Amino acid sequence: MSDKPNYKETVFLPKTDFPMKAGLPQKEPLILAKWEEEDVYGQLRKARAGREKFILHDGPPYANGDIHIGHALNKTIKDMVVRTQSLLGKDVPYVPGWDCHGLPIEWKIEEQYRKKKRDKNDVPAKEFRAECRDYAAKWVKVQTEQFKRLGNIGDYDRPYLTMRPEAEAQIVAELFKFAETGQLYRGAKPVMWSPVEQTALADAEVEYEDLADSPQIDVAFEIVESKLSELVGAHAVVWTTTPWTIPVNQALAYGPEVDYVLAEGSQGEKWLVAESLFDAFQARIGSERSLTKGMRFKGTELAGTVARHPMHHLGGFYARPRPLLAGHFVTTDSGTGIVHMAPDHGEDDFELCKANGIDPVFAVMGDGRYRDDWPWLGGDDERRRSVINKPFNAPDGPICSDLREAGALLSASADYAHSYPHSWRSKAKVIYRCTPQWFIAIDRPLHHLDPKSLAEERWEEEGGEPNDNGGVDDFPTLREIAMDEIDRVRFVPEKGRRRIQAMVEGRPDWLISRQRAWGVPIALFVEKKTGELLVDPEVNARITAAIREEGVDAWDEARAAEFLGAGRDPDDYEMVRDILDVWFDSGSTHAFVLESGDWSEQRWPADLYLEGSDQHRGWFQSSLLESCGTRGRAPYEAVLTHGFTMDARGKKMSKSLGNTVNPLKVMETSGADIIRLWALSVDFTEDHRIGDEILKGVSDQYRKLRNNFRYMLGALDGFREDECVAPADMPELERYMLHQLSTLDHKLRRAVDDFDFNSYVRMLTDFANEELSAFFFDIRKDCLYCDAPGGLKRRSYRTLLDMLFHAMVRWLAPVLVFTTEEVWGTRYPDGGSVHLLEWPEIGDHRDEALAARWEKLIALREQVNEAIEPLRAEKKIRSSLQAEVTVDSREDPTLLEELFITSTVHPGTQLSVTPTDHAKCGRCWRHLPEVKEDGDLCARCEEVLK
Repeated sequence: MSDKPNYKETVFLPKTDFPMKAGLPQKEPLILAKWEEEDVYGQLRKARAGREKFILHDGPPYANGDIHIGHALNKTIKDMVVRTQSLLGKDVPYVPGWDCHGLPIEWKIEEQYRKKKRDKNDVPAKEFRAECRDYAAKWVKVQTEQFKRLGNIGDYDRPYLTMRPEAEAQIVAELFKFAETGQLYRGAKPVMWSPVEQTALADAEVEYEDLADSPQIDVAFEIVESKLSELVGAHAVVWTTTPWTIPVNQALAYGPEVDYVLAEGSQGEKWLVAESLFDAFQARIGSERSLTKGMRFKGTELAGTVARHPMHHLGGFYARPRPLLAGHFVTTDSGTGIVHMAPDHGEDDFELCKANGIDPVFAVMGDGRYRDDWPWLGGDDERRRSVINKPFNAPDGPICSDLREAGALLSASADYAHSYPHSWRSKAKVIYRCTPQWFIAIDRPLHHLDPKSLAEERWEEEGGEPNDNGGVDDFPTLREIAMDEIDRVRFVPEKGRRRIQAMVEGRPDWLISRQRAWGVPIALFVEKKTGELLVDPEVNARITAAIREEGVDAWDEARAAEFLGAGRDPDDYEMVRDILDVWFDSGSTHAFVLESGDWSEQRWPADLYLEGSDQHRGWFQSSLLESCGTRGRAPYEAVLTHGFTMDARGKKMSKSLGNTVNPLKVMETSGADIIRLWALSVDFTEDHRIGDEILKGVSDQYRKLRNNFRYMLGALDGFREDECVAPADMPELERYMLHQLSTLDHKLRRAVDDFDFNSYVRMLTDFANEELSAFFFDIRKDCLYCDAPGGLKRRSYRTLLDMLFHAMVRWLAPVLVFTTEEVWGTRYPDGGSVHLLEWPEIGDHRDEALAARWEKLIALREQVNEAIEPLRAEKKIRSSLQAEVTVDSREDPTLLEELFITSTVHPGTQLSVTPTDHAKCGRCWRHLPEVKEDGDLCARCEEVLK
């Protein structure tokens, strides 16, 4: 046993109560409770009162079920925006909100009814809506707690809800603005319709699924009249993947520039098809019908040709002639080059037939069945199943059977592969169905907006002059204003601009009506005699006031006379029963949140809207159109878009596949800070991944950051202000680290401005791991442990550690909201919340010349470490302190010994490393020439111990 003294108690080791083990699932709820008790959000509002504002308007999640990983990502990014802008000293009031109306909630209540064998139609509408309201309120409460558990800060005691009477009244008031300015109209057009949910759907409510077993049929229409006598008696062949639309066919369309041919069969049959599709047609009808090409002609020669429906023998509707019409949309990509027209069930069909005086017949009802009085397939329950379902729409179903019996079915199979629209919510197939609906016109001139002021504002921004064609007198359309605003608004990433541009540029009029019960009513009166919409500001004011007082239940037929006022007979007016598309609800939230007195700290327009990339066709667009149509500009200055979360293999998450990641379970096992660190570490502007291994990597990253804080807390034990050293008096290494800190400060500010949180987190973690733990802390641990407390080097190090602590705890506070609160409270138990602090004042200590010198020294250090490693691997030494280094450098050997953490450094012509023969100091463990034998003290340690 050695008789040397044990100097362990004389070393100044870091001392802290901050635990290495995080225990986040247990600690985070306690911290949350403390925030609630101390009203940290309220404190923050008071602390930032009067400062520059930054408004992030929350896009409303749907009040329907527990949150999923997409919610966690979205809300974490929003919280990061709020906290980083607040950290910069701005006043950032955040009002969370929820979408509460619409089909998903109504569908859930109907599901409950079906389980109880109840029919929704037997329940009074007011009672049904009350159940929907209660359901939404329940999930708002649940999701509120889940979002707060994620560490999100905001006015969760006063969220905005689209089902609040005040909100419903404002939504109706926004609708009236469109009505009063002539942008609103009712028209019969084919719209996406869900037979299962029995309502029209917006584009954003439709998704597409690849099908491989769709039907495809070729049907012959006998030509009975034509300028080309050779065509009379021949058959025009149409090809379709929707056999169910044949019963409502009213015309055929040909391509004017398409080359056609008469395909002649061996029995004298003649079929009209596009020449380029002749072979494909032959293949479908079978080789037993050997065809030859007969007469050829251009599509233009088909003008005036008339055919008859295969079921003409039924009379009535089917006895009418079916004209062949020129359709520029007809292509020869597939089919026969002749398209059958059903204006009830196709946009091109509707427009072409309308232009030729052919109107829809509304044969298909809301549940997808033909009307009882329809001459073909109506009245027989067995044959009236929903038109798109099997077996009705199959090659062996009643439609094809009847066509086959009539000799008009040339081919039928169920092997066609294509993409088919489905309802986003029910996952059921949808159809195009023509029904009377309410629309907002996109291309109608907006006479209520001053074109002069709008144009001059654009000219001023663009630095141009008025156009020569009198543009100042041209009233803009909603589409034109929206496109101009898309050009002006900032999009992050930039590709979002192109995405929404394409959508707005090509979109149809905005379909805003739905045929459901749970939603904001289209609270309008239509005069029965004329079909004219009643536009009366006084009537509208009475309706709005009633809804503000009582909610949507106020729109009741019993109150029609009250709303209409004296001088109008309620019997003369139709009270519209449709409800508004929920996208109109959410598109109006800027009006009742940013402009409303309920949240006086808000302001219009918002600085930022932030949602997933699907919202270019959803909330971003509905908000843009609503605001441009009523206010002449977008309700936001910038739009930030995130991608979607995939599983670890890059596949879309699905409960059926079992590859989902539940954020609630992750918080239970690992903590919310792990979810937050993941969400802000990925490049969320693109689609990104999550999985067990990915989260394990995030946890490792978290542990390193936590240990970084633990080291700083321990190293700063007992630190006092009178220890501080001015930057100019610090050693060179500290001044180099100040340069690094200043450089990082500038980069982080830029990342916040760019909403580049992936880079923000990466820069912080890299700085903590590489610049601090692996470099600065590693080099200075000897100084911290063994130098005299009053020594300049040790005081300089602790001064800089204090700066680093204050910077890192603030910078990471928006990311690791719970951990940084724990860190701050450990050092300052009475220091309040870390989230009340502002951006650290680093100052500009950048010194590029010093940085260039130290970059060379660091490169040399890396070379030395590589040279030492073989000796360590061969167990010739256990640590770098046992190594002697020869290096080609004129630097002070003492500086290099600190930098390399080695015994001694000798100047030489090439790099070499050998084990040292010097004895080890019993206190600092360095091997030095002055130490005579192991366990003795070096000169520094002797001086310190005196």
